[in-house]
Amino acid sequence: MSQKKRLMISLPWIGGIAAIAIALFWSLGLVGRGVWKLTRSAPNRTVQTKQTSLRSFELVRDVPSGLFSYGGSPTWAPIRLAIDSSIQAKRPEFRLRYVQPIHEPPSTRAAIKMLLDDRLAFVQSSEPLHPEDRELATQNGFQLEQIPVAIDSIVVVVHPDLYISGLTLEQLRSIYTGQITNWREVGGPDLEIIPYSRPASAGDKAEFFVREVLEGQPFGYRVEFSPTSTEALRKLENEPGGIYYDSAALVLSQCQVKPLALGRFPDESIAPYRDSLVAPAECPNRRNQPNLEAFQTGKYPLTLDMYVVIKQNGRSEERAGKAYANFLLTEQGQELIERAGFVRIRG
Repeated sequence: MSQKKRLMISLPWIGGIAAIAIALFWSLGLVGRGVWKLTRSAPNRTVQTKQTSLRSFELVRDVPSGLFSYGGSPTWAPIRLAIDSSIQAKRPEFRLRYVQPIHEPPSTRAAIKMLLDDRLAFVQSSEPLHPEDRELATQNGFQLEQIPVAIDSIVVVVHPDLYISGLTLEQLRSIYTGQITNWREVGGPDLEIIPYSRPASAGDKAEFFVREVLEGQPFGYRVEFSPTSTEALRKLENEPGGIYYDSAALVLSQCQVKPLALGRFPDESIAPYRDSLVAPAECPNRRNQPNLEAFQTGKYPLTLDMYVVIKQNGRSEERAGKAYANFLLTEQGQELIERAGFVRIRG
């Protein structure tokens, strides 16, 4: 069997169901620094620990009946597969239909446009609202609300045979801007670095990466762009000097790559995985598990919130969006979010 056939997006936290679906999703850029939870300058993250959560989906009130269309970021694919069917099984009156854009890849940006055009009831977003989103909503006679429901993290991965265990954010920035081009410059072997990314204009984490890691600098000319995480991982599997970054839920458990520890400074490296690194020979019987405590507290330097975006128009769409967010914020919803590879926002 070829290496390409062996590679797939595997998400053990939801039993691997998301593998097929995620490969179909494209990505979107993340813009806006304002409410991002990047912890480079704020190591302690505020987690919602005081709110009282309902135990289960059955206890959520004010749930409208009907079929509601929604869309959003490809990063949400594991949550859609792990949680949405469970919600509908417990609350059959609340039916959901995922809608993709017709002329562009699925993304938060595309979904927000569809929400503003009255084609969606609510949006699964992996970035905060932009000022122009709120302005357009006001022009259309309603307001937008974003409710944080989960925490995601960006994980950097390399070829499993590469002899290096971690990077600082400054080193990572220098690699992706083209200032560092050989692994020996960061303590690795004498090997050319091949950086991979999704395009900043269409990558779910790429614009966030440009803004918060590259500090607004453009990608270097050596960066190779891939439209999907699957394609980037296939390239990385066959490139000993390769490096890539993406959502923890998408890449942390992969057998064909090695996740790196990241730090703001050389002596502050935090691994994105729990306990010790799982060797490729032990995978898939054992896989790297997320370092939930570091993600939740902000000790790990690249974390961000995920939101349900609601249209405040006083109609059934608003009730549907609020109900969906309330489902995810129940204890049952937060547990399923963890199983999907993300971090609960309520402790």
